[in-house]
Amino acid sequence: MSGMTEVSSLTGRLLVATPALADPNFDRAVVLLLDHDEEGSLGVVLNRPTPVDVGDILEGWADLTGEPGVVFQGGPVSLDSALGVAVVPGGAAGESPPPGWRRVHGAIGLVDLEAPPELLASALGSLRIFAGYAGWGPGQLEDELVDGAWYVVESEPGDVSCPSPERLWREVLRRQRNELAMVATYPDDPSLN
Repeated sequence: MSGMTEVSSLTGRLLVATPALADPNFDRAVVLLLDHDEEGSLGVVLNRPTPVDVGDILEGWADLTGEPGVVFQGGPVSLDSALGVAVVPGGAAGESPPPGWRRVHGAIGLVDLEAPPELLASALGSLRIFAGYAGWGPGQLEDELVDGAWYVVESEPGDVSCPSPERLWREVLRRQRNELAMVATYPDDPSLN
């Protein structure tokens, strides 16, 4: 973070795909940014469930994931790798985090999936497992923001474990206190309007 101020980092915020974003990987996507600095950006798509049960690939973590208990496609990069994103309630910034969890923003953090699940079980409020991630090289995300591909909004801990991921895009936009709330009503196919 040497060249960036805390204000300019988007770590912990949500990227919400605009209706104009043409990339099918990100159609109506809600991306939680896990890292954003001068070297690039990394995040996970919060609303792309797969049919694969968590227990099929990470048996020990299955009981700690919320509904739906499936793996989510975190993005088009490294689909053969898994990331765990969890909320640890009440974890104030000054408190030491539980072992196996690294704070990203507020109560949201990354889980070390190599750690024994029982090490974190009592601390986790919610957990979601992602296959792959979304990544941007230096300046790439900033260019997409200038082009109007994404809305940047604040995340809430509940976004990570939304039980109805198919509604997350509309729900995140609807809670905004500006003209973005109107975008939530944008039709899936404007040609049918």
